[in-house]
Formats: sequence, structure tokens, C-alpha cells
Amino acid sequence: MKIDVFEIDRPDREAFMRLQPEHEVRFCREKLSLENVDQSADAEAISIFIDSSVTRAVLDALPRLRLIATRSTGFDHIDLDACRERGITVCNVPSYGKHTVAEHVFGLLLTISHRLEEAIERTRKGDFSSKGLEGFDLRGKTLGVIGTGDIGKEVIRIANGFGITVLGYDVDRDEEAARVLHFRYVELDELFGSSDVITLHVPSNPRTHHLISDRAFAAMRDGVVLINTARGDVVDVRALARALAQGKVAAAGLDVLPDEPVIREEAELLRSVYERDHDLSTLLADEVLVRMKNVVVTPHSAFNTREAVGRILETSVDNLRAFADGAPRNVVG
Repeated sequence: MKIDVFEIDRPDREAFMRLQPEHEVRFCREKLSLENVDQSADAEAISIFIDSSVTRAVLDALPRLRLIATRSTGFDHIDLDACRERGITVCNVPSYGKHTVAEHVFGLLLTISHRLEEAIERTRKGDFSSKGLEGFDLRGKTLGVIGTGDIGKEVIRIANGFGITVLGYDVDRDEEAARVLHFRYVELDELFGSSDVITLHVPSNPRTHHLISDRAFAAMRDGVVLINTARGDVVDVRALARALAQGKVAAAGLDVLPDEPVIREEAELLRSVYERDHDLSTLLADEVLVRMKNVVVTPHSAFNTREAVGRILETSVDNLRAFADGAPRNVVG
């Protein structure tokens, strides 16, 4: 089987080399796009990461493709309908970093609560004054966890150690987990109105698109802190920018933005503006949020620890091997 692996640096290639010589493996550091897809016209399988947008047009240029193995849990960057029509199997990595992402949530939250970004920048300039750096305790606060799957539950376990009260929301409630982890399920409006901090752990789909909107912010208590390590489009970033400017939201910690692959590269941003591929107001809101002093933005790196990346690579290689053996694993859609 001819396998093309995209968005991969040299140190991570070793895991895929184990597929040889049974399979022909080729590597590309860039993301898969219309600009480079022609070089993979004979690929039977591809392994991609989250910046590769597999659209119908991209699939049209891959006539021999039978498998897409995404090295991520989410698969909203892949046109599943087009894959079904073509009979292309899509596999993901369903679990690799529940501890990793949950730890990142508290990295963002502690950066906000202890004003760490400002404090570090100040001391680097030789100023050791603590004036204006007053933060807040996490103990005694109420945390609203939207999405109580594997990552959400791990966030709750950590929150218990801080002495935080937890409210949970999920369309599929796990009452046994609520009992064991000492949290209470509530409806969204109660969670919005009762939480000092809200953290998001839901997938990107039509039901969760702009789940956090002007209406949601209006229901929240003043001075709330929002953490998002899920997917960028779960939050209406224009509404978030307004809520921050008005003081409704005191601060935000964001590992994801709706158009992060675009704003990451200046050339891609300029092309998108010219061709109007993306909502310009959303792109502008992304740029505004990145520069706000009460917003901490990380580059979709919550997953990025040595251990988690190792699990991602191992599962992805296993997915490719299982498909070649006629027993696909971790199939989505």
C-alpha cells in the first residue's frame, strides 16, 4: 500500500518507517492542500494532522485513495460525506491525551489566575514589583465543565485536588462518574449562571457550533473566565471579543481558534482575505483576541507532550496496519 504522511517532522517519521518494507511510505512536512495534492495522486492511504483540510476537491485529486488516518481525535477537517460517497475509510486516534489536555487546561487557568504571563514579562525586564499583579484563588471557586467525556472527567479529577466545586453538562450524562468524582450535572443556563470558570470539552459539529455565543455570555455571571481547548468554532469569537471588552468575561485561555491554520501563516491569511474563503470578521476577531492582555492563547498545543505524541503516532501506525490487514480500527463516520 502506498502511504503518504503529511505534516510530520523528521523525528516523528521513525514510527511510520516500521510499516516498511510491506508498504511504501512517503513523507511531506507540509499540510495536504490543493497546491501539493497532485504529488500524491497514486496514494492509497494518507496520514494527516489537523491543518490538512480534506475537502471534496482534494479527494477528487486522489483517485486511488482508500484510507485517511488522521493523527487526531477530531475529524472536522475531513469531508466525511465525500469520503462515504467514495468508499474511503476514515480512522482517528480516539484517546491519546486526556491527562495531557486536562493539564493544559489548568496551565491556562493558573496563568490567568496568578497573572503569570505579566509577572514573567515584568521580571525579565528587571522589575520585581508585584503591584498590579493580584490574582485569585482557585480553591472555593465553581468550575463549569461542558462535555464530561474522557478529558472532561480528567479535568474534574484535577479540579477536586484544588478544592473547586464542579458543575457538569453533557447530552449523555454519566451519573456514576458524577457520584465518584463528586460533581453535579445541571442544565446549560444554570452552569452559565453559577460558574466562575467555564471549560469546554465538546467536539465540533453542527450542534456545538457557536455553543458559546452572545446569548451564552449574557447568561454568565460577570467576571467569568473561559477556557477552550476543544475546537475553535465552539465559541463565537466575535461574541467573546465583545464580552471581554465589556467586562462580562474577565479573561480567556484559548488553545484553539476557528481559523487558526489561516492566521498562522501570513501568506495564507492574505490569500483568504483576497479570495474571501473565510469570514473576515472572524479572522479579525481571532487577531484581536491574540493581542488582548487578558487573553492567553497557545497554538493548539495542548496535546503536545512527548508521551501524548508517542501515543498518537503508535495508534496511527496501528490504524494503517489494521486497514491493510483487512480489519480497520478506530473508524469514524
